[in-house]
Amino acid sequence: MDALLHLIEHYGLLVVFVCVLLDQGGLPVPAYPPIVVASAVAVDQQPNLWLALPPVLLAAALAALLADSAWYFGGRRIGARLLRLMCRLSLSPDSCVLTTRSLYARWGAPSLVVAKFVPGFAAVATVLAGETGTRPRRFAFYDGLGALLWAGVAVALGAIFHRAVNQLLDRLDTLGRYGLIVLAALVAAWIGYKLLKRQLFLRELRMARISVGELGRLLADGGEPTILDVRSHQQRDASGWIPGAIFVATLADDSLSGIPPERREEVIVYCDCPNEASAATLARELRRRGFKRVRPLAGGFEAWRAQGLAVAVKQEQEIADRS
Repeated sequence: MDALLHLIEHYGLLVVFVCVLLDQGGLPVPAYPPIVVASAVAVDQQPNLWLALPPVLLAAALAALLADSAWYFGGRRIGARLLRLMCRLSLSPDSCVLTTRSLYARWGAPSLVVAKFVPGFAAVATVLAGETGTRPRRFAFYDGLGALLWAGVAVALGAIFHRAVNQLLDRLDTLGRYGLIVLAALVAAWIGYKLLKRQLFLRELRMARISVGELGRLLADGGEPTILDVRSHQQRDASGWIPGAIFVATLADDSLSGIPPERREEVIVYCDCPNEASAATLARELRRRGFKRVRPLAGGFEAWRAQGLAVAVKQEQEIADRS
């Protein structure tokens, strides 16, 4: 425990930088506690707040901006694939579902200012910023503001409650090795909580799917299911969509209320995320609203396109609109 306290007291800025970089990079490393502790220790060592706190703030904000920039440029290069990988590996897969991803579609780059305060939204938002073609300067401006605001709250907490934080550190110091065990147990409990939430969320999404082959045969036999596309408009423009699909932006989309009763008997929902999370979330909500039979499309749009089935594209839609 003495070694841990020595590390914080003498290398606090490095500890903050590394923890924030790993946390914002997607690893399950708590970032806020090191910022709070480093701020509290800095206040005790240097009573002048204008000298004590800015280095901690800048170290945390810079680390966050660097990690976010990696997500951003990854989004510009391999946006859709990176989002699917994030959702597959994330301890918070609910961050990739329809309601969260629609936030960026609605507010755009300014949403980055508050993205880190919305659980699971920050990494998704930065990837979406790159995927949707947000200019680098615009991204850096809003994400930099968000990083400073997010880190500033933690620094302020450490400064305001520095006595309580240092009392806690002293108590852990008196516990010796047991104090380190307590800290390790708290971190393990936090990771375990995130894993439990992940499993519960994935369990909720288990429902009957319709395969690409089944949907293709249904359409070929003259069936007229209502098909809902819950991807972003950028993804639809880039890759196309299943012919006849209705585009849905959010759970409160007017397109849902506009579906007539006779078109609610057979509804197919598709997205582009692992486990069809967005599609399954919308399907669950539609069932609560009284839709009869709602099924996500297994494999989503990528599985449909991989089978070589018909795909509508933007140019065709523009021609149809003009005619």
